[in-house]
Amino acid sequence: SSCYSTEDRYLSCELAIIIPTCNERDNVQTLVSSLEQALPGIDWEIIFVDDDSPDGTAAAVRNLALADRRVHCLQRLNRKGLASACIEGILASSAPFAAVMDADMQHDERILPEMLAILKDQPVDIVIGSRYMAGGGTGNLSPSRVWISRVATAMSRVVLSRAVSDPMSGYFMLRRSFFDKVMRKLSGRGFKILLDILVSAGTDIRLSERPYTMRSRVYGDSKLGAMVIWEYLMLLLYRG
Repeated sequence: SSCYSTEDRYLSCELAIIIPTCNERDNVQTLVSSLEQALPGIDWEIIFVDDDSPDGTAAAVRNLALADRRVHCLQRLNRKGLASACIEGILASSAPFAAVMDADMQHDERILPEMLAILKDQPVDIVIGSRYMAGGGTGNLSPSRVWISRVATAMSRVVLSRAVSDPMSGYFMLRRSFFDKVMRKLSGRGFKILLDILVSAGTDIRLSERPYTMRSRVYGDSKLGAMVIWEYLMLLLYRG
């Protein structure tokens, strides 16, 4: 087992995968099965942080957890927001490394082992899955969605202290020790937790980016809407 057991390691799994969810019931089984295939030899756990989805996402996760102790459900009542869900999910684990990804299967789980290897072998705090560097892509994302993403990326440069190809990415992995250093500076607002982390860390961050091609959502609906855009603008104003 790759479970940490020596005095300089953690008595927990090696990697926690944090999945914020809202009405993603039909994706949870597929996601867990995909992670099983992508992470052979890695001791991992998955924490679904569910904002009390009316479609029964939390119940579906608990049903999986009955048969797989690596699966956990953190159901939140009367609280909403992707950024705060990611923060609470990371805090709920003792794993030395944590990944954040969406439940909609658009993020390519096959690059997780490479991201983990970089963090373990190199002096890097965070590895970002990027759609906008060489080798990455937006897949079949609609032109309007790509345009919104590109505009939001350009706007983020106002608050960033260094160049990042995809600061709007919802797919990244970081050291828990690094998260502990920046977590009290986070605003926890809105849906762009990576941007919040990057701005909070300032120049005191060692990062790497790895390309991936975004896949199409099969089940459920996109969460992009007026509220998401508004929350993003509020984050920029808060951080500006």
